[in-house]
Amino acid sequence: MRLNSLIVMLIAFAGNSYAQQAALTNQVLRLNWEDTGNGYKIKQLSVKGQNGWRALSGTLGQYTLLYSAGEPKMDSEVKDKDGKEIQFPEQEYRYIIPTWKANTSAVSLNKEGRSILFYPQGYKKVGNTIVFQQKTDVATIEATWHLDPVYKNDLRVSIRLTAVKDGYYSIASPAVSANDKNHFEWGCIPGVFQGNTINSDFTDAYAYGHGIPDRPVVVRERTAAALTAMLTNKEGITLAVTAEPGTGRDPWEYDRSTQSNWLLGLSLINRQEQLSPTLYHPVLGQQKSYLKKGESISFSFRYTINISNWYQVYQHIVNDVYRFDELLHLKQSKQSLSDRMLQLLNYVKKDSTSRWRTFDYNGGTIGAQEYLGGVYESEKDAVKNADYGAMWMLANITQDSVLIHKRLKDALNFKLAQQNTAVGFFNGAAAGQYYLYRSKRFTEEWGPYTEPIATTYYMLQDMGNVSLFEPGNQQLKSGIRLAADWLLTKMKPEGYWEVAYNNHTQKPMFEDLKDYRPTFYGLLIAYQILRDKKYLDAAVKAADWYIRNAVAQGYFLGVCGDARFAPDFATGQSAQALLDLFEITKEPRFKQAAVKTAQFYTTSIYSHPIPDRKGKKNGARQLEDWQISQVGLSFEHGGVLGSANNSGPILLASHAGMFVRLFQLTKDSLYLKMARTAALSKNAFVDPATGVASYYWSAMNKGAGPFPHHAWWQIGWITDYLMAELSLRSQGRIDFPSGFLAPKVGPHKTFGFRQGKIFDQQGDLTLIEKLVSLNNPNMDYLCAMNKQDKVFYLFVLNNDDEIQKGAIHLDQSGFIQGYSLDLKTAVRLSASGSKLPFSIGDHIEIKPYGLQVYALKYK
Repeated sequence: MRLNSLIVMLIAFAGNSYAQQAALTNQVLRLNWEDTGNGYKIKQLSVKGQNGWRALSGTLGQYTLLYSAGEPKMDSEVKDKDGKEIQFPEQEYRYIIPTWKANTSAVSLNKEGRSILFYPQGYKKVGNTIVFQQKTDVATIEATWHLDPVYKNDLRVSIRLTAVKDGYYSIASPAVSANDKNHFEWGCIPGVFQGNTINSDFTDAYAYGHGIPDRPVVVRERTAAALTAMLTNKEGITLAVTAEPGTGRDPWEYDRSTQSNWLLGLSLINRQEQLSPTLYHPVLGQQKSYLKKGESISFSFRYTINISNWYQVYQHIVNDVYRFDELLHLKQSKQSLSDRMLQLLNYVKKDSTSRWRTFDYNGGTIGAQEYLGGVYESEKDAVKNADYGAMWMLANITQDSVLIHKRLKDALNFKLAQQNTAVGFFNGAAAGQYYLYRSKRFTEEWGPYTEPIATTYYMLQDMGNVSLFEPGNQQLKSGIRLAADWLLTKMKPEGYWEVAYNNHTQKPMFEDLKDYRPTFYGLLIAYQILRDKKYLDAAVKAADWYIRNAVAQGYFLGVCGDARFAPDFATGQSAQALLDLFEITKEPRFKQAAVKTAQFYTTSIYSHPIPDRKGKKNGARQLEDWQISQVGLSFEHGGVLGSANNSGPILLASHAGMFVRLFQLTKDSLYLKMARTAALSKNAFVDPATGVASYYWSAMNKGAGPFPHHAWWQIGWITDYLMAELSLRSQGRIDFPSGFLAPKVGPHKTFGFRQGKIFDQQGDLTLIEKLVSLNNPNMDYLCAMNKQDKVFYLFVLNNDDEIQKGAIHLDQSGFIQGYSLDLKTAVRLSASGSKLPFSIGDHIEIKPYGLQVYALKYK
């Protein structure tokens, strides 16, 4: 008896010891598997937070393998719950129909191939790793698990598949847990969709990113800003599964765009309809997925498990896993932003390059730039203007005679003519972005409709910015009041607007959508210009509706009609609009909403692949990978509809200045890294002849193309970024008042309409051609003048992460006619305003991302 009992005890002990070995633990994670008889299943996964250990609910550890003997179908097949085909989008949206079809294939909807589910039968421990093994009828699997030695909340996994049969294979990351679909805090695939609910309206969820689609869709990595799928459960534990760097597509492998290659799929609902973040590699039917018998492929990824919200985990993935600041370490500027500004000045002055045209209109002259893209009912006769704030700013700080005498007057006439002044339904609204000179009428880009946000953009933002430079212009003030009153009459009692009205029937359009856009901002401008409190009260009411319905849900809408308003840069604009409202009201809820919206907007910024020095080609140009990297660039619109699917991101870094300001506000370094990466590392996309960057990444350095007006937006965002850096580096000791947002493309603001603070002095922003030259393109400069005391200020910024040296040359012949700089009076000041040793002719040396100020008298 005693011997038998001892044997039983020894067997039990050995079994328990063996079972305990199927575990991984460190200071913050505890992961245990148990052999259920049907394979090894996760018994417990616990994570330690500030208040102790917490267990992840619904643990599984279930593996999925997709297999197809024949080539998977890529035909589009989208049906509703009743089996009827979903008709979306309408036929006129010719740019996005192919993208929608490509993203609604049977593979995208996760309907292709046979799904093989298992819990692994084999197990062994090798050092600090656990290895599970499984043999199926089509493949053998070996999965290696270990804890990351540096990032304690990370669990790293590598799965190796060896084919037993010829065919197409896809490896899914194992389902660590199944979550409650009716109760979770947040789900997100960055750049594609996000929310705190499952949305059964498929097009709303999948096409617009409003909530989580109720189907096991597999999205492409080409518009995922980060290669991760994240879910925060009802207990506040965030689980993210992230592909190891190098898994996803390289958008430019060598000498052409490979943006549309599909190597990684991302999902939040798996093939078993469980709410569980999941990655797929390779993607069934795509590159690397076909294996002959005996061939193998591996997939490496990591789980991050943390008691935190989604954004903290996202910061870790972007900063640590994908080393976001790598591009700033690699980059070497070939042209400073300051030098580009002077090139852009010449570009916009010349009729030939800017394609400036003037027309007789109702007895006057209006002026605008040719627009060569598609416009509703145009005969290639569309013209438009962009960024009136930048126009007036550049004219004011340069005092350039061409801009002042040959641009502004006709551009202002264009703006005034753009407003509907006839009595009736649209009295005060914008008549359209574009003027068709053959038929002598204004129209919208994508149809005969009027959007309330267009009145915010093309009436209130443009007129408001011009009014800052021309405060006595009563015609502008009348236009602003008329536009604001139109918005007031169209605002719903709850505080929102229709997306658009049909110009002929005056009936609402796009009733499947809600106006999740910063339309309220126009009323804020009207208040600031006219000081009538009814506009502020309405702006507050509308912003509160926006916070409850857009920000709280993570639901946003775009402003590009050609993409049927897929979410775009208007999301970033919303963050700055809310910040502006906070500055006026001092109500904390607006600041909190602004920061939350800005966090959402970081998911519109590419963080992959990690840039390096690998050789690339673009035409005859020999380049390095980092020079044409997408990292740091934002989408025009991403998701499954947006232009980023084929063209990649855009070079218009309108968010850069706002992100610097957000860093000042929050001390979140991701904002600052994203701002600098977008603004400072993209010389390879600039047309060397004109200084104009291409709009889409895929165009590389071809310049403005059919969009000559984009140069004004570039002038606007570059100035906004440099001014934000100037304020940041001087800790607000040097600070100039900012105007209103530019229309449409993002959150950059205008400057130069009023004096700014320069330590304990005042000054006017100025830009003088041929006066200043710096021989180091990693340095930028801005200038100001105190006209009362006759002092010229030169602000020099080192825009690199290493100490930079250089020489300043001041060409006296370029200074104001009749005046000269007294070089003997030059002093050098630090960012705090203290004097630094300096003699004329000295080379300058500035610490990384530092600032020096030079002050000279003039007479």
